[in-house]
Amino acid sequence: MPHPATISIIIPTLNEGATLGHTLERLPWGPTLEVIVADGGSTDETCAIAEGWGAQVVVATGGRGAQLNQGAAVAQGEIVLFLHADTQLPPNFEPLVRQTLAQPGVVAGAFDLAIDGPGWGLRWVEWGVKWRSRWLHLPYGDQALFLTADRFHRMGGFAKLPIMEDFDLVQRLNRQGRLAMVPVPVLTSSRRWQRLGVWRTTLANQVMVAGYGLGLDVQNLAHWYRRLG
Repeated sequence: MPHPATISIIIPTLNEGATLGHTLERLPWGPTLEVIVADGGSTDETCAIAEGWGAQVVVATGGRGAQLNQGAAVAQGEIVLFLHADTQLPPNFEPLVRQTLAQPGVVAGAFDLAIDGPGWGLRWVEWGVKWRSRWLHLPYGDQALFLTADRFHRMGGFAKLPIMEDFDLVQRLNRQGRLAMVPVPVLTSSRRWQRLGVWRTTLANQVMVAGYGLGLDVQNLAHWYRRLG
């Protein structure tokens, strides 16, 4: 019987020592899984934690898109999966990824989103993400985007953008075929919504999407978004 395709999980990090260990602990380490931590210059224990778990660490500067591209450049798997450091994959994600990509016309996939925190506001966000992903075909980077390594490299990887690199990739993928949603959620930290509040975070995200769609300067958008904290 043929061996299952190797999945390369690529995790961009920058001072994620408080979250990375929990994410790596949940992974089913084995011969069909490769884990690459693409670090942007952490000054905490992020890289030591990654190496302690057996992940390959590569260092890249220039923002998250550049980190993800550097991680993908050294990946050996037939499938690449881009995972945020504060997001945990479901235990059975490997067969789900392979089954999704095997569907006719599917060029990439992503997972539903669950947010690790209480409150109706976060449940509203989860519902909105599910609606956006299924009807608009626009999952974001925190939903563990995945596709074959061959397709990723033929597309030229992530664009050289200071922000919105995941949105740009998804738009390009939608022009090539169907982006399928896995009806099982990844679990992401609620820290972004806690920091700004649910409504301010949601509004900020929509402003970014609208500004990008209107062709506003991406550097200015990135500067504004990061000033929010």
